[in-house]
Amino acid sequence: MSGKVKHSMTKELVAPCGLNCALCSRYLALKYDVKRKGIMIPYCEGCRPRGKACATLKKRCSLILNGKIQFCYECDRFPCKDLKRLDQSYDKFFRVSLVENLKRIKKDGMAAFLKAQRKGSKCPRCGGIICLHNGKCFHCDIAKIKKKGEIGRKKDAKKK
Repeated sequence: MSGKVKHSMTKELVAPCGLNCALCSRYLALKYDVKRKGIMIPYCEGCRPRGKACATLKKRCSLILNGKIQFCYECDRFPCKDLKRLDQSYDKFFRVSLVENLKRIKKDGMAAFLKAQRKGSKCPRCGGIICLHNGKCFHCDIAKIKKKGEIGRKKDAKKK
């Protein structure tokens, strides 16, 4: 595929848990409308845009649920057991630490975090976004995703 793809990463796409929804397979599936291409990935517009604050932790955290904090690092219990559990799962299967993402946001600010995320996830072929869940570009690699059903875990993720 040719041509450059433009994607925006915004603060609104960073969930309270530190997940950058712009890199998520469900968000990218929506942006590329992959169901129309025969790939059955659930769609999601991101935790904050759909009013869910955090799809994973919200039900377990009254501070997030009641809008008292925007990010988990603002909590006195950071990182709590629920965030640690989620972080371990993301680290194991996708080589991403949500806790480290949150520490970077707190230390360096959102603009620096998003700049690093753009740089680290940029497809070298089209400039699009490499999905954190499968390591594929939904612009360049759509045929591979469809053929192999590679919508989930990265094949070379750490084994723990």
